[in-house]
Amino acid sequence: MITGIHHVQITIPKGAETQARAFYCGVLELKEIKKPNSLQGRGGFWLQVGDQSVHVGAEDGVDRLQTKAHVAYAVTDLAEWNVRLEAEGIERIAGIPIPGFDRFEFRDPFGNRVEMIQAI
Repeated sequence: MITGIHHVQITIPKGAETQARAFYCGVLELKEIKKPNSLQGRGGFWLQVGDQSVHVGAEDGVDRLQTKAHVAYAVTDLAEWNVRLEAEGIERIAGIPIPGFDRFEFRDPFGNRVEMIQAI
């Protein structure tokens, strides 16, 4: 029986951890959590998102702009996120409407698709 989602993983280019932390911990204000010592040598880092986590892994040779794969972050003030990301120069992409939700998408500095979604 599947009971929930433990974590999701996105990837960044090898060696881009500093830039990724600036975006995910700085701009998106997500909290970095300790990655187990046994996995430290693989690069990347982990983030706490509510009671789940996002694992930011490092790998080269991936065209992140060519995929629909993404993380959708549930937010309480979509308009505030729109303004904040606009101030960072991040282009927002209108998503296809979903009944009961407002949302938009954007690409992180590495090409990963990201969605902000708010129940209405």
